[in-house]
Amino acid sequence: MAFNIAYLVREAAKQHSDKAALLFDGGSLTFAQVDALSDQMAAGLRAEGFGPGDKIGLQLPNLPQFVIAYFAILKAGCVVVPMNVLLTTPEVAFQLGDSQAKALITWAGTAEHAARAVSAAGVKHLYVVNTPGTPTAGVGEPMETLYAAADPNVPAPMEQCDPGDTAVVIYTSGTTGTPKGAELTHFQLLMNAETPGRLFGVRSDDIVLVVLPLFHVFGLCSHLNLCMRFGATMSLQPRFEPEKILEVMRRDRVTVFEGVPTMFIALLHQADIGKDDITTLRVGVCGGASLPAKVLDAFEAKFGITILEGYGLTETAATTTFNVSSADRRIYSVGKPIWGVDVQIWGEGERVLPPGKDQVGEVVIRGVNVMKGYFNNPEATAAAFTRGWMRTGDLGYFDDDGYLFIVDRKKDLIIRGGYNVYPSEVEESLYAHPGVQEAAVIGIPDDRLGEEVKAFIIPREGITLTAEEIVDFLKERVAAYKYPRVIEFRSELAHGPTGKILKGELR
Repeated sequence: MAFNIAYLVREAAKQHSDKAALLFDGGSLTFAQVDALSDQMAAGLRAEGFGPGDKIGLQLPNLPQFVIAYFAILKAGCVVVPMNVLLTTPEVAFQLGDSQAKALITWAGTAEHAARAVSAAGVKHLYVVNTPGTPTAGVGEPMETLYAAADPNVPAPMEQCDPGDTAVVIYTSGTTGTPKGAELTHFQLLMNAETPGRLFGVRSDDIVLVVLPLFHVFGLCSHLNLCMRFGATMSLQPRFEPEKILEVMRRDRVTVFEGVPTMFIALLHQADIGKDDITTLRVGVCGGASLPAKVLDAFEAKFGITILEGYGLTETAATTTFNVSSADRRIYSVGKPIWGVDVQIWGEGERVLPPGKDQVGEVVIRGVNVMKGYFNNPEATAAAFTRGWMRTGDLGYFDDDGYLFIVDRKKDLIIRGGYNVYPSEVEESLYAHPGVQEAAVIGIPDDRLGEEVKAFIIPREGITLTAEEIVDFLKERVAAYKYPRVIEFRSELAHGPTGKILKGELR
């Protein structure tokens, strides 16, 4: 038995040859063109000496070249190592070295960092994508070199892999230490395109706005692979800028928007924009973190669409649970486990907890979507699993109907004077305040209580808030031990590549 996840683009080209696969500022590419260009590049990779199992770093923003290179690497039988464009030189060097990569494909805007990282990691090949508006890189070789290297007399490769072979090594964000490379297989990537796509009901006439970075597991699996599997068009945007995103939604007649909570919050706060401005939008999908209830309600009311929430991790190829439709969803939950996936809630001593809001424990997962392990890191792999179940470090509970509710990260739990405080609960209440645009809650050391609750708040534009006002507001909504005794107002908070607030930088 053989399978390669790159068949997604090959089959899409057969069924939707002349249909637009990619829309982007300045142009578009059909499914047939993406397939042909990735064929040519795959042949070039082979001609340059890359072969089955070789790791190739792919460090690009949401450009058409990312999609082409992704499928080209896979067609050649190589393994894709997606990399964040915001990584520093030492971080790029670490991922190249740890993954044993033999080449890096990067963007002109990151080429200088990449060149130093390639040198430090001992990687011989650096290819660069030059784009309009960015100074041409003075290092590496243009990615077009790989097209030119292809022999027109040699058929384009489509390596016949074992379904269990590693297709992608994608690094965790490193919030619990050194980043680890999760190995995802060809079969897992197929299943996590096929199953969520069918549950969600994505259509070939859908136009999906892709602003989540494709180098992140959410963008890679829930956008790129899923859209290719079902023939949906992707509208690529390299950066999230609310006004630009709304402009693109109208220009490309976007029907599906997938994002993280901060994106929905930013769009919600765009003045004088409503459902009449983006009439084609039919559904929103939120992941990456829980969407505050007040934000969900306000967004649905303002734009006249349903937001469906799901849950997953890098190690589970993006999707583990999902609310499948407006009719079947349980509002504020992250849905039910998808086909082929088991989820349990474990308490102390790895005891399986029953349903109930008061039965909060660690979320553990097993199933077809769970990674093979961390590449070249057997110790970390062993630590991540107990009796075949993957430990997520997330806290949650099931209701009586089998819907999962995520409460918080285990590591984010605040223990104040012996009482458990879940930051997400306090944040949820903060977002109910009309003057709060963004909020993050953490625990800080306290000599008397062990930990104290601290809130970081960005007020909405034109609004002045005081700590006393916030405390008085929260006293009506959360227990006395939960409201923050320390409040800091800021003009901005640091965000990761998908838009999640980086709480590690607040500690």
